[in-house]
Amino acid sequence: MGKFKMKLFQRWLLFLLFIPLSGISCFSELSFITEPSDVIVSPKDPAVLDCQAHGQPPVSIKWLKNGVRLTESQHIHFLPNGSLYIPKIKHTAEDSDEGFYQCLSQNKFGAILSQRSCLTIATISEFLTHPVPMVVMEGSVARFFCAVASNPPATITWELNQSTLPLSTNRITILPNGVLQIHNVQLGDAGQYRCVAANIGSRLRSKEATLTVNQVTGPKPHQRPRIIAGPQNITVSLHQTVVLECVATGNPWPIISWSRADSKPIDVYNAKVLGNGNLVITDVNVKHSGVYLCRATTPGTRNYTIAAANLTVLVPPSFVEKPESQTRPRAGTARFMCQAEGVPPPRISWLKNGAEVHLNGRIKLYNSKLVITQIIPEDDAIYQCVAESEQGSVLALARLIVVMSEDRPSAPRNIHAETISSSAILLAWERPLYNTDKVIAYSIHYMKAEGLNNEEYQIVIGNDTTSYIIDDLEPARNYSFYIVAYMPMGASRMSDQVSQHTLDDVPLRTPELTLTSHSSTDIQVNWQPLPAKLSRGRVSAYRLSYRTAVDASVTSVELPQNSTEYLLEDLQPDNIYLLRMAAATRAGWCEPSAWTSHRTPRTTSSKVPSAPILQLEPLNCTSIVARWQLTSDSAPVQGYKLVYHEEDQPEQPTIQLQALNYTFTITGLDPRRKYHVKILAVGQVGEGYQTDQTVTTPGCLSTRDQLAATPPAPNNMIVLANNSTSVSLRWSRPAFTSGKAVSFTLRCTPVGTHNASAIRYIQTTKQSAMIQKLNPNTRYEFVVRLHVDQMSSPWSSVVYHQTLPSVPSHPPAAVRVTLIEDDTALVSWREPPEPNIVVTHYTIMYASQKSWLAGNWQIIQREGSHTMALLEKLDPGSIYLVKISASNKVGDGPFSNPVELALKRGSGHRSKNPRHSDSFPDTTVFSDGRYHIDQNSMTGIIVGVSIALACIIMCALILISKGRPRKTSGHKVIAVENANVLRPGLSLPNDHHGENVEALIPMMRDHFIDAKGSTIIINSSGPVNNINQTKRWLLFNQERNSTTENDVESRASLYEAGKTVLAYEERLGAAPLPPSSQEIIYGPLHSESSHSSEGSQETGDSGHYSSEEMSDPSTSQSSRPASFGPEDDIHTISELKQSFEVETEETLGRHKHHSTSEAPHCGTEAPHPALHLSQAVNS
Repeated sequence: MGKFKMKLFQRWLLFLLFIPLSGISCFSELSFITEPSDVIVSPKDPAVLDCQAHGQPPVSIKWLKNGVRLTESQHIHFLPNGSLYIPKIKHTAEDSDEGFYQCLSQNKFGAILSQRSCLTIATISEFLTHPVPMVVMEGSVARFFCAVASNPPATITWELNQSTLPLSTNRITILPNGVLQIHNVQLGDAGQYRCVAANIGSRLRSKEATLTVNQVTGPKPHQRPRIIAGPQNITVSLHQTVVLECVATGNPWPIISWSRADSKPIDVYNAKVLGNGNLVITDVNVKHSGVYLCRATTPGTRNYTIAAANLTVLVPPSFVEKPESQTRPRAGTARFMCQAEGVPPPRISWLKNGAEVHLNGRIKLYNSKLVITQIIPEDDAIYQCVAESEQGSVLALARLIVVMSEDRPSAPRNIHAETISSSAILLAWERPLYNTDKVIAYSIHYMKAEGLNNEEYQIVIGNDTTSYIIDDLEPARNYSFYIVAYMPMGASRMSDQVSQHTLDDVPLRTPELTLTSHSSTDIQVNWQPLPAKLSRGRVSAYRLSYRTAVDASVTSVELPQNSTEYLLEDLQPDNIYLLRMAAATRAGWCEPSAWTSHRTPRTTSSKVPSAPILQLEPLNCTSIVARWQLTSDSAPVQGYKLVYHEEDQPEQPTIQLQALNYTFTITGLDPRRKYHVKILAVGQVGEGYQTDQTVTTPGCLSTRDQLAATPPAPNNMIVLANNSTSVSLRWSRPAFTSGKAVSFTLRCTPVGTHNASAIRYIQTTKQSAMIQKLNPNTRYEFVVRLHVDQMSSPWSSVVYHQTLPSVPSHPPAAVRVTLIEDDTALVSWREPPEPNIVVTHYTIMYASQKSWLAGNWQIIQREGSHTMALLEKLDPGSIYLVKISASNKVGDGPFSNPVELALKRGSGHRSKNPRHSDSFPDTTVFSDGRYHIDQNSMTGIIVGVSIALACIIMCALILISKGRPRKTSGHKVIAVENANVLRPGLSLPNDHHGENVEALIPMMRDHFIDAKGSTIIINSSGPVNNINQTKRWLLFNQERNSTTENDVESRASLYEAGKTVLAYEERLGAAPLPPSSQEIIYGPLHSESSHSSEGSQETGDSGHYSSEEMSDPSTSQSSRPASFGPEDDIHTISELKQSFEVETEETLGRHKHHSTSEAPHCGTEAPHPALHLSQAVNS
């Protein structure tokens, strides 16, 4: 019972704790019901801007115009529901009501600001463009255009001779953007044209323009299509109407069609064609953005011309992730996430109770994330994320509730900081005065004391110490520290802050030197002061050392701390000098830099170009921008030579630059490396004076550094294919202000690649690039990022593009020609052996020997998905050559080597064995493809299959009915005939078609009488006991081959399942045997019946015919029952031999009187062959 009460108490406690937290997390103390929206009014008209807020009363609403709070007056009234009322709009040069309005709602929980409302006064300006006179020929196209600036957009109409232009004919088209098109101009169309622009503000008429129409005399000449008014790049807002104009001329009149460069379909629901080829898209949205292509084509020809335009749809900001309200304890950390999208990308800012958030050491903004550390009670407020662009603004609010705990410790006391070294400070303190025993941890916070928006760092340590050494500080920096004590129920207030300065250290590196010569005997040395991060203290002196390249003695000069230049005089002309510098602080001298070489000019009477004034600026961690200029008194320049190299590395090849070039970007460098750059001008008399300068590439920014102020990513990337191996790319620079040089890095990646070397990076300072050496017919993804002031933007949105296919460079492989009838051949092939090839069609050329000698080839084509074709109506007795080529939409590939096919003379019956001709080595092939079959062949196949099925069914029925077991009292054996006699129907092992013959059961010497008294004659070597038959057949269902040299064993075999063996005898002069079943199916078995080669069996032909249909000697072994192995062969043969000898001796004399008429003929019922085998084995 006690345990139950304890659990119940715990549950009630959790419930009571949960109630305030849940109420806090689900607050709705203040929000807008209605926010002001954009409005357009005429001067002197009234205007109302609505604003209604909901929240715990009292709720007050105030109004701001352009960020400045408004006060109620006779001109401006605040309505009781919170709306703003302006009775009479003012619009003068001194005072105007036009601007941005926002309402501010406030109650005891905080304040929130509404979205911006733009109040615009309707205006219409003078015409920016008036229509111009035109002179056209009868039957051509006339086009007038006018433009006016107005808000809201004006409606354009046209007048002819000061009367409204009639639109009763479809020859006249007025586009929404003010363009007038008159197609197939008639003489009656001549006159004075002007446009009329009107909106709610006013109505204007343009100047008149005369249209003169000249009559055409004589026939019109043929003209290629020409676009006289193509589409223009256009940027529109969401849900507006877009007009892409396309007017073309030509004779005959061209046909105009539209498509997208990215091959996406054009929206048929919102797009329509107006007039004779103008594309109008209504209610545009993001999916309509892209490059549109207008194509004018001459009917019935391939003559065409193309014009392109880019449509950019601007999208107002919208939230992808909104901030969520949070409840945090004092000294805790709150993170508000906010992400928005739009075109252009919106800017993110934060408001606290309707005012801009003041960023400091505790409150940071990382990209769009607001982070508040060491929360204090004053942080309890309503925060709003504002996403705004030129298309509007949206706001999302979240509240931060700070939970106060009364049972918390007091702040740590007597904070003391002591410098240990240039990078370490010892921090010590005393424990809190109250609730000391409840402290579980301390949190140390520190940041740089100088500068703005410095990042605050935090270290958490246990409660078992009151001192700590911070050892990751920068030298010669002033830091501020404070400490917070933590207990389970909350944190203490911040302790008092204390500041301490780290000691100086020797400089991290020396200044970068710039070396120039103004004469042949001096070197001007310049350098920039070291930044504080590199000097690590105040520089007290510089030391400049120099010597000649051939002299080991060094001369040094110490210079004061404020020096930035020094002139070395009385040097030797045309000599190489080595210079280096070192810097010192109170901690000592740093390591001197590496030697920098400079050659003094040679003495000459001619005036050569002076040394360029060189400026090097790191573009990013791998690129440097070099800029230079010449003095006004320099000699004429024909070009420049630029050389650079990494310190202690050999020089790179000289870069030749044109005389008009004053900038060059050096790319592909390593981060944090020192590079030496030299440049000189080349004049008419030779090379001028040289300038040497060193520069160090910065380190690539860490993730923590990149969070500070990352520039936005480029947008609106467009990819256009040039050919199968190159593409052109263009993109837009994001909207942000920066006086620094901007560069871009482009990344090109094959889709799905796992090879890092296949990814390419291209750096450029332009907003376009061409990428070459791509793989044809390969899908790539392209992204671009921006670099400015040692910062890099995120990668842009991925754009996918597939390169064009290339012309096939190889012919089709494995070309094979098979004669399937006397006058019909089947040609098969494989795709060309090259990657990423897309074949649209194949071209097959074939001709007889006489025809191809005369150059007359017959041509047929098949689609790219087919790899077979029939050649019909061939001439028997001729020799044909066949060759094939593959083609795609880019072009035609080469033809294969000709394949020769020899046709026999017509024989009057259809050949049963296909003849093959191949152009490749012979191998086995298994084809599973398809090819087209004509109607006659299909009918023949159906009839043949039907007959075959009927025969199979009949044979199965006969075998079942005749194969029932019979009663017997003795074993049935089979006699073996003399093996030396060659019999018809049997083949010797070395017969060339022996691989296709069926092994025969051994023959008895004379005859065999079974136990029931019936005599079965199966001897085929000659007449036996007055046998008067022309042919005797024996059917077996299995075969067995023996390799024993003995006459009996060499002829004995077990039958094999699935095989039919016919043994017969033939008298002299008897009629020829009908063809065997194998010959009927596969054709004659003699060597001339097949010209198939191994190569034809490796093609993987895509047809229904395959050499798999022909007999394969390997199947005779694999299809044998597994119960008969090699040991079974020897054992069974020996048993058969003994059985034959015994049965022959016992029955030969007793059964000679039996009539030979009892011997079975072809139609006579014979014992089941399986029974013979089982009895023979059992014996």
